[in-house]
Amino acid sequence: MTELIIEPGRSETNYWQDLWSYRELFAILAWRDISVRYKQTVIGVAWAVIRPFLMMVVFTIIFAKVAKLPSDGTAPYALMVFVGMLPWTFFSTALSEASNSLIGNANLISKVYFPRLIVPTAAVMVALVDFLISFIILVGLMVWYRFVPGWEIALLPPFIVLAFLASLGPGLWITGLNVKYRDFRYVIPFIVQFGLYVSPIGFSSNVIPEQWRLVYSINPLVGIIDGFRWCILGGESPVYLPGLLLSIGITTVFLWIGVTQFRKMEKSFADLI
Repeated sequence: MTELIIEPGRSETNYWQDLWSYRELFAILAWRDISVRYKQTVIGVAWAVIRPFLMMVVFTIIFAKVAKLPSDGTAPYALMVFVGMLPWTFFSTALSEASNSLIGNANLISKVYFPRLIVPTAAVMVALVDFLISFIILVGLMVWYRFVPGWEIALLPPFIVLAFLASLGPGLWITGLNVKYRDFRYVIPFIVQFGLYVSPIGFSSNVIPEQWRLVYSINPLVGIIDGFRWCILGGESPVYLPGLLLSIGITTVFLWIGVTQFRKMEKSFADLI
């Protein structure tokens, strides 16, 4: 049995070591959040299927049928939209779950010592499960359209990791602010809704004028979505490299800010929550 001694300065010197020591707690919290999400819904796992599928249908009708926007190469427009939905739904779900995670674990945080960073990170695992379910639907769509991905799909894991980090950084910052200022829970839906319209989900980013593409890529999800489409749809959906590098840079900055601000506010969580 491991003996834990709480002493002044321990959280500063041994914090990252403690994160590894509490990896079992991380697994327990992640499994609990996943179980609760699907056990307490009427349609359960089907919700993770219905939501992106209906959004794909709506976006396809609006942008392909009404606006007459082009797809990427020969890829079916619906398939292009659904591929764009994958990182977006992952980001939006992860941001929502992480931002409310500390409030939902108030009793645990106020009574037990452990690195608080575990709680929002474990909450993001719910979004990862939703992503895996949606990916299965994507495979079904590719079979339906008889679309075979190229070798680029082998490079998809790094973009999944990038999507994870892009959602974790803002999620950590907002969940810390949400503990101190409870009205921040009203900000999350606005961020999600705003991000839906400024990200290339229902259309290809290739329709953006060349002189504005780098500015448009300030939204880190632009490079991530383009990366997903390149990996799954192949060379017909080329990656705008300057935009991808900018997305990686901004994701890194947001992650650093999120972790830094979270660590600064972490000491007051037990008192405020």
